[in-house]
Amino acid sequence: MAGIIKSEVTNGNDETVEAQVDIWRFVFGFTEMALVKCAIELGIPEILEKQGDPMTLSELSSALSCSSPALFRIMRFLMNRGIFKEKITEQGALGYVQTPLSRLLIKDGRNSLATFLLFESSSVMLAPWHFLSARVLDDGTSAFDCAHGKSVWEYAAENPGHSKFIDEAMACDTRLTVPAVLDGCPEVFTGLSSIVDVGGGNGTALSILIKACPWIRGINFDVPHVLAVAPEYEGIEHVGGDMFVSVPKANATFIKWVLHDWNDDECIQILKNCREAISEYGTAGKVIIVEAVIEDKKGGKLKDVGLMLDMVMLAHTSKGKERTAEEWAYVLREAGFTRHTIKNIQAVSSVIEAYP
Repeated sequence: MAGIIKSEVTNGNDETVEAQVDIWRFVFGFTEMALVKCAIELGIPEILEKQGDPMTLSELSSALSCSSPALFRIMRFLMNRGIFKEKITEQGALGYVQTPLSRLLIKDGRNSLATFLLFESSSVMLAPWHFLSARVLDDGTSAFDCAHGKSVWEYAAENPGHSKFIDEAMACDTRLTVPAVLDGCPEVFTGLSSIVDVGGGNGTALSILIKACPWIRGINFDVPHVLAVAPEYEGIEHVGGDMFVSVPKANATFIKWVLHDWNDDECIQILKNCREAISEYGTAGKVIIVEAVIEDKKGGKLKDVGLMLDMVMLAHTSKGKERTAEEWAYVLREAGFTRHTIKNIQAVSSVIEAYP
């Protein structure tokens, strides 16, 4: 009996010690974002990528014109997170090299998420997190509103630089997600003659789609102040307007990372307008939604990112949320769609095809 009691006490102590270790991750959780932001701002991924061969601490600090001791500590932390790694140089010294993760932090890299991270770590976007408890206690006021005195959309409309920052950050995800859609379910775009991207921002999504599917005519639809700074693309027409009022006519509507910004009633209104936009195409028309589906069976890291996105919606919008499959079925049914499918791709988002 004594042995059993001792074992139970030990297990209890082990759990307490483990909890004490784990809590420090929450206490200092901000350090990961801050250090990755630091690496991007210093341009470390670009320097290592350009060098190709391993760079020693002295070589890297010389390239950055900075203090070796401080840089050593930063690189030690980032290597411990798997962002960079060490490799022996030809001279037998330890040098730093890139990893698949650090290549995503090259500012102008093909699949870069650097701008997205800089956006989310900006003072404007971090401030609302300090008001999350107020958001919970007053469900009618967003944390962003508490921090800045206006909604995220009002703030963007009044601050062109921030609005451009939003579009550039969203384009980062688009450059990863749209190719994943094309690779994972290319049949989605077969037979389409025209497509309107609802809330298409600077047109990045359509530019990728039209390049892969040149037979499709593209319409990039967003509010006028966003389109005012959008680049021109061959085969794509920019159309300004309000998705809550109407959506331009097309064979299909494409809507990515827009519906999660709004509550169910607002989503239903947007989806009704999307359904009206494809109505003249009959059964050949459809709405293509690219959003997270919280309870899909991807699990693991992708599910965790979906849950984090849901918290971002809680912090940055007053009504937005990520949805489960049942919640998607509800808003689509209420918007008048008769059937829909959900397809998983190699991305945080899934592809939902809705038919009138």
